[in-house]
Amino acid sequence: MNFSKWTGLGNDFVLLEPGESLDFGDGFEQRIIKLCDRRFGIGADGVVTVTPLESNPGVDFEMRIFNADGSEAAMCGNATRCVAKFIRNRGLAKPEQKVFNLHTKSGLVRPELLDDGRVCVDMGLPRKFLDSIKLTADCYDFTAETVSMGNPHAVIFVDDIEKIQLEAWGRVLECDRQFPDRCNIEFAQVVTPTQIRMRVWERGCGVTMACGTGSCATLVAAQRTGRVGVEADVVLDGGTLHIKHEENGPVLMTGPAAEVFRGTI
Repeated sequence: MNFSKWTGLGNDFVLLEPGESLDFGDGFEQRIIKLCDRRFGIGADGVVTVTPLESNPGVDFEMRIFNADGSEAAMCGNATRCVAKFIRNRGLAKPEQKVFNLHTKSGLVRPELLDDGRVCVDMGLPRKFLDSIKLTADCYDFTAETVSMGNPHAVIFVDDIEKIQLEAWGRVLECDRQFPDRCNIEFAQVVTPTQIRMRVWERGCGVTMACGTGSCATLVAAQRTGRVGVEADVVLDGGTLHIKHEENGPVLMTGPAAEVFRGTI
């Protein structure tokens, strides 16, 4: 199988090259786990497939994302930016096309290639989830703001992000009984009205260096609680995303994506 390795701020993915496909038969989840294994496989937070949809008006490609634990994700912002550049670099669309309509399990997303090399993704409208809820991990009590960006997020605002125990708490909170399908967990510190420091435990992956949908959810949660305005930089372990959300409008996420290497396995 021919593949390429891509990264969006350290959130990394295996993309199948054009013409390649996954075997969805018995043992599929284990094959995904093996591909993502950082010691015995390629190593990634997930595996992504891109399929042209020429027969579907208004939709250019289908994007499917599989987490490192073998489960399928409904959406992934960092993967979307990688896919946009993959489409351009592999000549899968017209050279002048800069905006792509991608079908995902959570609906359509629209990445746009910018002249400065970054990708801006129209992530759609934030959706109601569970509002504000109480969570507990290792005898610590938290208040979380929940937001759906096509996948579930629980955002916990803290005074000092350096003191959080992300791996210990994230592992517990992901599987809280209030989340029957598990949940992405974000810890966020508002540094200024235009900058948020965030760290994330991703559902199905664990600690990752960046999360696009999580950054969008964090800005929306910060807006709802009066912490920030229309836009802010979300500073992640792997770099910075710029998130913008005007009232009643879609969430716009802008950031980099890059190909790391190509290979055959």
